[in-house]
Amino acid sequence: MLQEVVIKTNANESLKPLLEVAIQNQLKALQHGIQRTKERVAEFEKRAGMSSVEFEKKLQTEEIDETIETIDWNMELAALRLLERQYQSLSEAEVGSSQWKTLPVT
Repeated sequence: MLQEVVIKTNANESLKPLLEVAIQNQLKALQHGIQRTKERVAEFEKRAGMSSVEFEKKLQTEEIDETIETIDWNMELAALRLLERQYQSLSEAEVGSSQWKTLPVT
């Protein structure tokens, strides 16, 4: 879905460079959030001795009980998916004719 945002200003300065920097900074923040969330997910996987895919299947089939730990793990997975979607959306944004050169998410 193509979305367009129009920004109008009476300022003499061009907003394009400011917007480009703001988007790059947000991409860096999202990338950092993705990395930190992946690290927390890996900690859950290590403690439980199972992958997140296996965890979600077992949680859905009620093979494991819902505890504070499993709720936290599930919330981290949801946060990771949200951050990745936001990163993807913002990395495809264009200001005028500039498209963002993004770093790969690790």
